[in-house]
Amino acid sequence: MSQFEIEPIIGGFELFGQQISFTNSALWMFIVLGLIYLFMMGGMKRELVPGRWQIMVEGVVGFVDNIIATSIGPAGKKYTPWVFTLFMFILFANLLGMMPLGIIPGIHPFTVTSQFTVTGLLAVISFSIVLIVGFWKHKLKFFSLFIPHGTPLPMIPLIFMVELLSFMVRPFSLALRLFVAMIAGHILIKVFANFVIQAIDAGGASILVAILSIVFIAFVSALELLVCAIQAYVFALLTSLYINDAENLH
Repeated sequence: MSQFEIEPIIGGFELFGQQISFTNSALWMFIVLGLIYLFMMGGMKRELVPGRWQIMVEGVVGFVDNIIATSIGPAGKKYTPWVFTLFMFILFANLLGMMPLGIIPGIHPFTVTSQFTVTGLLAVISFSIVLIVGFWKHKLKFFSLFIPHGTPLPMIPLIFMVELLSFMVRPFSLALRLFVAMIAGHILIKVFANFVIQAIDAGGASILVAILSIVFIAFVSALELLVCAIQAYVFALLTSLYINDAENLH
């Protein structure tokens, strides 16, 4: 589990009894933001004949825009900056954590989305947008979201409590899904890597175990790359669907 430890890089100061310092997690978040900036700037040349990079950037923007248009409708345009930011940050953070940077001495890749504090903050911001939009636009009518149309009168109190509880759990499930998916994949790869080392040290017939473990590492790594993209898509999609509930009350 040492690969998930947050370690201070530059000592900071104490605030309300807590030590504030620049950590490896903060460093990798800045790296993620820098890569996103380079990716976007490299594809925003607006050439008459788009190059491959520009096509790639426009494809990502169009993909996110399609998610919002399908989930929210025309009213979703104003939420594009946040949903696009979510998708890009999670995607780049996930993929960067999978890069084999550990072969470079002194560098250890860090997956910031394997920290529940990071995924939790993203989920809380998304949920806050939902609450603010819902109450700002619909006032107390927003509570009608928790009473499905056609619910029998005697069942309204029970259904209301169930729907409200389900609604309040959304930010936790949103954050937990991404956190668990990333941390589980990295642990599994590390376990198979440990099998390789132990099998090679043991020698003899154990080499077969090392070979099988390497095959499993390759398979899990390929699967994890797919999971990186899927989790970014799911987070952006669910955020759009939750905002749709606040925007359109359904």
